[in-house]
This record gives sequence, structure tokens and C-alpha cells, in this order.
Amino acid sequence: MENIQIRCNSCNKELVGDTARVISCGCPNMATIRYNTKITAIDLSNVVMLNSPGKKKSSGVLSNQDIAWQEARRQRKVRKLDFEVR
Repeated sequence: MENIQIRCNSCNKELVGDTARVISCGCPNMATIRYNTKITAIDLSNVVMLNSPGKKKSSGVLSNQDIAWQEARRQRKVRKLDFEVR
């Protein structure tokens, strides 16, 4: 798994996440990475994500045509049938 990297714009310190501990910049903004999963700060507008865990690329099992078909199928609407009750 890739480690999260952030930069605190208040003190310009770059932090790299670790799975075993909590890392903080120490300035008044207190940008913190907790166990490589949570990012907190007093003012998150002063924190910039340098890299983040994104979607992993597929292993190549499905072709591009299959992926397009799955996306089109996912966007279908459910049709409701009306039955007359006698």
C-alpha cells in the first residue's frame, strides 16, 4: 500500500504517513496523519495532498469493451410494472 503524503502550507513541512504511528507537523495548524488512513488539521484548507491512494488499475481480466458494457449496465434504470388488481 502506498503511503499518504501531505504538505502543511502553514509551516511548509511535508509529512509521509506510516502504518505504525501518528505523524504531526507541530505548527499551530497541527496537520496530522494517523496510521496512514486519516488526515486531520485545525484548518484543512492549509493542507495539500501530494499523493493519495487512488483506484488501482485493473489486472487486465476485462477488456475495454467489457468495461464499457458494465458501465452502461450500471446506469440502467429499474422499470416498474403496473398490474391491474381485480
